[in-house]
Amino acid sequence: MSMLTRLLMPLLAILVAAQPVAAAPFRLILTHLEPPLVPNSVMDMALEKGYFAAEGVDVELVRVEQTPSALQALMAGEGEMANVGVDALLVLLARGADDLRAVLSPNKSLPYVIVASDDISSVGNLTGRRFGIGRVGSLDHSLSTRVLAGEGVDIDATELLSIGQPAARAQALLAGQIDATTMSIGVWLSVPDKTGFHVLVDQQAYYAAAPVINKVNVVPQSVLDERGPEVRAVIRAIIRMSRDFAGNSGSWATAMAPHAPNIQTPDLLALDEGFAGSWSVNGGMNRRELQYTQDWLYSTEDFDALHAIDLDHWVDFGPLDAVLADLGVVDGDPVGR
Repeated sequence: MSMLTRLLMPLLAILVAAQPVAAAPFRLILTHLEPPLVPNSVMDMALEKGYFAAEGVDVELVRVEQTPSALQALMAGEGEMANVGVDALLVLLARGADDLRAVLSPNKSLPYVIVASDDISSVGNLTGRRFGIGRVGSLDHSLSTRVLAGEGVDIDATELLSIGQPAARAQALLAGQIDATTMSIGVWLSVPDKTGFHVLVDQQAYYAAAPVINKVNVVPQSVLDERGPEVRAVIRAIIRMSRDFAGNSGSWATAMAPHAPNIQTPDLLALDEGFAGSWSVNGGMNRRELQYTQDWLYSTEDFDALHAIDLDHWVDFGPLDAVLADLGVVDGDPVGR
């Protein structure tokens, strides 16, 4: 080793030590193993299309199968943000967890529609008819009875039949065993022959009647404190992707096509059209809807033994509002603070 090299080595060591350490990836935990055929796929697409990178945040997707696994992974430090069901989140918080904050809802509503036979021309005509549900107390039962009651249907005079999963309810409807039922728009579009049946209540009308927010993105308070700029960058990227899908008809279908090789293009385009009013173009965190969701959950049997918590105990509007102050608010997703 030359004298010059020996003299330079300490300086080189100092220079190497002074180089910035690459930031750890921002891990986003998802409860689907591949991009789903619902607006929640906006998170997958934001990564695939470079929206996170454009905001300067290195996002890594961590995939698990269900909300309990996502919450467990988040609390174990295996991610910085998780997309989880509001019901499971509130159960956890009511039982003593106090470090999780909802900051975004990329896909706030379930893509539910009510489908009926053609002889039922209005929701009011369902009184006295046979309505298929999953089971008494199931999500579709609880929400649909609210939708129907809001339209003047006498629930007590309507025959509610427990059929099971949406696909089974669709088959029962087609077989004439029931007159109407709730299903996802995806299940309805998968029905090969729709002759004799129609959508009685579409997605937007269903959500307007029962504005229950299904899933939110949560972060630990420590992540907000230590990695706040990255949290805001993730929110910004997802909103920008949502706005691009909302503003460009067919763009979501095109983006999803490689991930859904068994879905025909017309069906993907029909889904795209059905999601037109469902994109969280302002972050999906309407205070009134969040409060409605919490109040509704606490009215169900699953929450009978749990103490109520305040909305501001688990929701932090600050990061989203900071993003909206920069991006502005657009039509289609009421902010409602």
